[in-house]
Amino acid sequence: MRVGDLDMDLLARTVERGGQEVDLQPREFLLLEYLMRNAGHVVTRTMLLEHVWDYHFDPQTNVIDVHISRLRQKIDKGFAKPLLHTIRGSGYCLKAPD
Repeated sequence: MRVGDLDMDLLARTVERGGQEVDLQPREFLLLEYLMRNAGHVVTRTMLLEHVWDYHFDPQTNVIDVHISRLRQKIDKGFAKPLLHTIRGSGYCLKAPD
């Protein structure tokens, strides 16, 4: 899968951005995979809890915030244009820069 210069190989379970390998923990990989499958669309916290953590209720936890922050550090830090965007009051969106 590809979004902008971010590439994910599902079989090899590898991720690269701009040709540089990105080392992800298993849950970060699942989170990024879900975001990439829904690239260009807003993904809500509830959607992430259900599809990545398999929770069907909101446990009022900051687990999503922590993982999004770590993922953002790994895929956006050092690049001129971020791919992972927070949509206030809605959720998150992974999209290629214009």
